[in-house]
Amino acid sequence: MTHHHAGLAAGRWYTMSLVEQLANVGSEVGRAHRWQAKDAQQCEKAFVRALELLDLTIGDPRWKGRRKELTRARELLCDAMFGGKEYHSDFAGLERYFFPFAVAARAGR
Repeated sequence: MTHHHAGLAAGRWYTMSLVEQLANVGSEVGRAHRWQAKDAQQCEKAFVRALELLDLTIGDPRWKGRRKELTRARELLCDAMFGGKEYHSDFAGLERYFFPFAVAARAGR
């Protein structure tokens, strides 16, 4: 599998806290949202990167007890990308979910 975030996939991702990991996922979600109305290809690239980071987070053994929430976030991300048909999710709502993680990561929590 080719990783867009090869350095992170090689192990650096697993040194980050959950807050830092989700802040990074949120950054890609924000990029997908910004590109959504402008460039479908760029939107899809950001979506794929967000999925990759979320999958790395889900696979992190430290968060075994939190996988239900993480996999739900993944499900909502996919739903948002494909028009919100199942859960009426959208990138704006996902940005609101991930934003507190960015704030906390920046504050060093």
